[in-house]
Amino acid sequence: MKVLLTGFDPFGGESINPAYEAVALVPDMIQTHDIIKLEIPTVFRKSIQVIESAIIEHQPDIVLAIGQAGGRMAIAVERVGINVDDGRIADNEGNQPIDEVIERDGKNAYFSNLPIKKMVEAIKAQNIPAVVSNSAGTYVCNHVLYGIMHLINTKYKDIRGGFIHVPFLPQQVVNGNMASMSLDLITRGIEIAIETAVSNYTDEKLVGGSIF
Repeated sequence: MKVLLTGFDPFGGESINPAYEAVALVPDMIQTHDIIKLEIPTVFRKSIQVIESAIIEHQPDIVLAIGQAGGRMAIAVERVGINVDDGRIADNEGNQPIDEVIERDGKNAYFSNLPIKKMVEAIKAQNIPAVVSNSAGTYVCNHVLYGIMHLINTKYKDIRGGFIHVPFLPQQVVNGNMASMSLDLITRGIEIAIETAVSNYTDEKLVGGSIF
């Protein structure tokens, strides 16, 4: 089995992005499964184009994208991507779509078809904070989650896909006003998520909801 694992480059004035820093440290093979690692641009449209090119080249069984979510306290496995771009800030090429649909012929939303609750429980079982997230935002992270699932639903129907948000690294919050997580824990959490995804094609009905 092949897993295409992507992480964004730095954005928003940051010099580092924990997403790709962690992706780069994930082993090239997990169990007997090949891990194909790819840095993608924090750019609307182009990010999905880069991912689709990699899908065509490598023909992965799973596409798992990793993104930074500054302020979050846990590894957040995303449930759903929505069909809207609403950039709080411009992307790395100056694009800032506001209230624009991502795909005019796409559904309002697509759900990840990975076992997201099993992934969260497996990460937590190793004493790493993890949660199910019901919003990937409206920036490039959501754009990529929605884009991956749109590709899967319309063109690459044998692939499974999803998205994980990770917290800031400690060096990004040295003034102490936001949550952070060590790079080792983030990397291990991603590895556990992959181990769980390749071994489970169905999820369990586990508590994972939220009130906000």
